[in-house]
Amino acid sequence: MAAEIMQSSPMLVAGGAGFLGSHLCERLIGQGRPVLCVDNFVTGELHNIARLMEDSRFRLQRHDVSDPFEVAALGGIFNLACPASPVHYQADPIRTTMTSVRGTYNLLEIARSAGVRILQASTSEVYGDPAIHPQSEAYWGHVNPTGLRACYDEGKRCAESLCFDYQRKHDVEVRVARIFNTYGPGMQIGDGRVVSNFIVQALRNQPLTIYGNGDQTRSFCYVDDLVEALLAFMDAPRGLRSPMNLGNPEEFTVLELAELVIELTGSHSRMIFLPLPHDDPTQRCPNIELARQQLDWNPRVRLREGLTRTILYFERMLEHQRSRVRKGIKVAPVQGSGTAGKVAAETAGLGPGVLEISHVRR
Repeated sequence: MAAEIMQSSPMLVAGGAGFLGSHLCERLIGQGRPVLCVDNFVTGELHNIARLMEDSRFRLQRHDVSDPFEVAALGGIFNLACPASPVHYQADPIRTTMTSVRGTYNLLEIARSAGVRILQASTSEVYGDPAIHPQSEAYWGHVNPTGLRACYDEGKRCAESLCFDYQRKHDVEVRVARIFNTYGPGMQIGDGRVVSNFIVQALRNQPLTIYGNGDQTRSFCYVDDLVEALLAFMDAPRGLRSPMNLGNPEEFTVLELAELVIELTGSHSRMIFLPLPHDDPTQRCPNIELARQQLDWNPRVRLREGLTRTILYFERMLEHQRSRVRKGIKVAPVQGSGTAGKVAAETAGLGPGVLEISHVRR
């Protein structure tokens, strides 16, 4: 019966109009599973989910999860509701913290009331600037709790704590996924993360901005691989260990990434070197043995292949932007473009797939 309920009742995807959330919504709909997408459109974009709006199995609710709300029967909850790029989460750090803490609390309350499983999208940032390498789930991290990145790092750490307290106190089944650098089609032009920054700069033949000397390392997971892991994690039987690292363990320096992007785009861009931002991690690479053992999961898309697909996406996006400029159509700013007023106007004519949520005060 529980499995039947999960398949017939909608999966709530908080942050479902964002980069990763929209890919997850699309995959769920592709599996024939109904989806309730909840997003406040601070960083989410309507065009990410526009193709899903015609599907009767997809519903959109505009709401900020940091405010309490109620929903009908659910099959499960994916909590992806938080800005994930420094450009966005540092723009309003208090709101970022509240999204992670209050938002997770509200969704845990819904999970407890509905008796469903919740997957919390945590982050490799809980490890901070790690003192061990690669990072395993047993590592407690090396995080500056008062720095510029703390709103995201500590917000996610507190969200994890809430999840496991709800598991211990209320028997809510939680799955905490520590997600490492993810990239692919659907990223914003002004996303602020290194892959999108380099690709857009290269396609515009602008200098690629490298912070520090470029020898800091990152591990890049293509979005399709990451979504596959999230679904496997959510659907796996009870008893799995959590938290769980999800990412690609193949490690590259930032300089290697820049050189590969220039090669694949055929760009004439040069590289410029700027001071390393405060608290920027020097090494980031996941140990994914737990995911391999418990989910039988390994990322399959190599960096060159994934970058090629992502470059094609950004080429189309930039050409669309140039076309709008040529026609005299105002191009919306890339940062903070998902304002409530803008979304209200855009969704006004989309019909019954767009719903409103009334706040519930506890």
